[in-house]
Amino acid sequence: MTQPEELEETARIARDLIRFDTTNYGEGRSNGETEAAEYLGAILESLGLKTEYVDAAPGRTTVITRVEGADRSKPALVVHGHTDVVPADPANWSVDPFGGVVKDGLLWGRGAVDMKNMDAMIVTALQDILGGGGQPQRDLVIAFFSDEENGGVFGSHHIVDTRPDLFAGATEAISEVGGYSVHLNGTRSYLLQTGEKALVWIKLVARGTAAHGSRVIRNNAVTKLARAVATIGEQEWPVQLTDTTEQLVAEIAALMGIDPRQSGPDEIVLSTGSAAGFIQATLRTTTNPTLLKAGYKHNVIPDLAEALIDIRTLPGDEEAVLARVRELVGDDIEVIVLHSDIGLENTFDGPLVDAMVGALNTADPGAPVLPYLLSGGTDNKALSKLGITGYGFAPLQLPADLDFPGMFHGVDERVPLDALVFGRRVLGDLLANY
Repeated sequence: MTQPEELEETARIARDLIRFDTTNYGEGRSNGETEAAEYLGAILESLGLKTEYVDAAPGRTTVITRVEGADRSKPALVVHGHTDVVPADPANWSVDPFGGVVKDGLLWGRGAVDMKNMDAMIVTALQDILGGGGQPQRDLVIAFFSDEENGGVFGSHHIVDTRPDLFAGATEAISEVGGYSVHLNGTRSYLLQTGEKALVWIKLVARGTAAHGSRVIRNNAVTKLARAVATIGEQEWPVQLTDTTEQLVAEIAALMGIDPRQSGPDEIVLSTGSAAGFIQATLRTTTNPTLLKAGYKHNVIPDLAEALIDIRTLPGDEEAVLARVRELVGDDIEVIVLHSDIGLENTFDGPLVDAMVGALNTADPGAPVLPYLLSGGTDNKALSKLGITGYGFAPLQLPADLDFPGMFHGVDERVPLDALVFGRRVLGDLLANY
């Protein structure tokens, strides 16, 4: 096992961040992000930067700073990460999920890829630029948000709504999840995130008759809910390509040597192996049940049963999908929208895209860079309310056998140490020169 003193700085900071248990349970329940924000803030302050801490609620701290650029006439770039993580059950992990364990050339722990790795890459890239007496070409707004895993209610959305002045002059942003490598037919390529699906989190509520568990009760809330959950969970949503996914599928087909006239989008994407983990879900709407709640005693039929459904639609399809969900579950089931946020889709061109592609090509000459639509969501959704165009660029060069999509919210989340060094270098190149 690598000893802490031997760790490269990016890995050391990411390890330290993992050791802050910033678990976010959703719906306002969280262990809080204040300690992690203060840790990152101290590093920023050591570089001579003035930080500002904003609490959306007690313990829900975001830290923000502005790095002055050489040419202040250029629009500012927002570079942001989040410090919260989803829950991790230690019983399912081979290591302590909050131990920041380093073994087998990898850093293990909750947040290793989502997204304390990029948090660390951001600050070490800044260390490389500012520590050497350099300066970015334009102003950089550096933000480490709280509550991203809850849709940013106590994080990015709160900051955007209450402190838009912190982003004055910014027109573009970068954050997770893009710039990582995939292996397509033996060719290392990179996926650059130019958009993300919309988010609609709903609750299904079924009501029935409370009674003794031995009775014949047709109006059973659990039975009604189970039927609705199965219907939604098994729904086959049709393939619907956007401009981004149409371009991506065509590029994949060319790299994989597949004739798109003979194979459909699903088949083409699945041919990529583990890379399909994120890509396949961008071809269609997804409606995944994630939580069930009902009852309080084995021999009592409850009068209420609830389920949470995570819906991700293509940009602009939110209302149509919601209407279809209501139709599928029927009038007996109440559908409550708990949280929704827009989808984003940008074109794969322009100076920032060129700069990101250029930074990757400098580090890995000749490697193809492809646009893709993220199946999840990021804090770029909140920034879009200020007219800021967001991309996913957390550059990582990964081994072919690592199921990177499986690391997100998965068990034994981990990232190669050398990928962190790669990300620090590529991100530093972009921030210094764009």
